[in-house]
Amino acid sequence: QVQLLESGGGLVQPGGSLRLSCEASGSIESINVMNWYRQAPGNERVLVASLTSGGRTTYLASVKGRFTISRDNAKNTMYLHMNNLRPEDTAVYYCNERLVASGNYFPQPYWGQGTQVTVSS
Repeated sequence: QVQLLESGGGLVQPGGSLRLSCEASGSIESINVMNWYRQAPGNERVLVASLTSGGRTTYLASVKGRFTISRDNAKNTMYLHMNNLRPEDTAVYYCNERLVASGNYFPQPYWGQGTQVTVSS
């Protein structure tokens, strides 16, 4: 059974940095796309960053140039490096991978449990 486990959230001052991690466990045949979403109180969940299996990245306009999505295949771990954080980046961040688990034929979405990021002085 595939699971995604997130870590790395916390409280940081404006202008600070954080790195979120999302470790995948279980037997995985292939990964199509890897995403980070965030959801602020009272708001919908929005896509922040995306990384395809071919290496193409896309970012939410407000985080472009400040956030970087990456993956270490040897560790089965995806990262979101966040620099120059702003109060408006405060949200619960969720990792998401669309992947084919062993024994399956089609890709399915899997979600992490979410990690709180708070940017405040």
